[in-house]
Amino acid sequence: MISDADHLADSKEQKQESTEVALESHSEEELANRKQSRRKEIEGPIPHLSSAMSRPAHRRPEYHKINKDLFVLTYGALVAQLCKDYEKDEDVNKYLDKMGHGIGTRLVEDFLARSCVRRCHSYSEIIDIIAQVAFKMYLGITPSVACNNSSRNEFSLILDKNPLVEFVEELPAGRTSLCYCNLLCGIIRGALEMVHLDADVAFLQDRLKGDSVTEIGITFLKKPDEKKYRRKK
Repeated sequence: MISDADHLADSKEQKQESTEVALESHSEEELANRKQSRRKEIEGPIPHLSSAMSRPAHRRPEYHKINKDLFVLTYGALVAQLCKDYEKDEDVNKYLDKMGHGIGTRLVEDFLARSCVRRCHSYSEIIDIIAQVAFKMYLGITPSVACNNSSRNEFSLILDKNPLVEFVEELPAGRTSLCYCNLLCGIIRGALEMVHLDADVAFLQDRLKGDSVTEIGITFLKKPDEKKYRRKK
């Protein structure tokens, strides 16, 4: 009887041990599955994030186009509102020039940082940078350049395409003196002032007024003072 009882007790202990081992292995397996599942949740978005981070290089033109179109539409709404607020075209032109001047004084730092242009030694070099680098960078166009006098301080930027009038067919009725894109003149003037260059900037021709081309005239008022750049002997 004692032998049978001991055998029964040993059998129960073995079953209990096997049950505990099974439960333990199951718990370990479940824990491992949970850890793996949790790791997937954490690591899962990484490939997506990586691909998303690599996309801007391919989508930059589209992104730039959206920003440009939004700017053009917003600018059109601004001009329309100014025409309602001011009766005289001259007042609208002054407001646009003043606004552009403020933009130009702040934009020049961004331009110099992004373009990494070298120091210019002539007005011709400055105009080339404005046309070939600045206009290309911010408006996506490259105006042609013409020098208008022998002193080489008067230049013209000729725009075959003007993004600001992309959605404009004609000037508002009764606004024949309105300089629709006068903001550009203010931007150029403000940016030049920040690098110590005074200039008169104005539209000489405008397709919205029936001219064959759009032309911006830039006249530098004085030569850069290069004395401060010379080394003292």
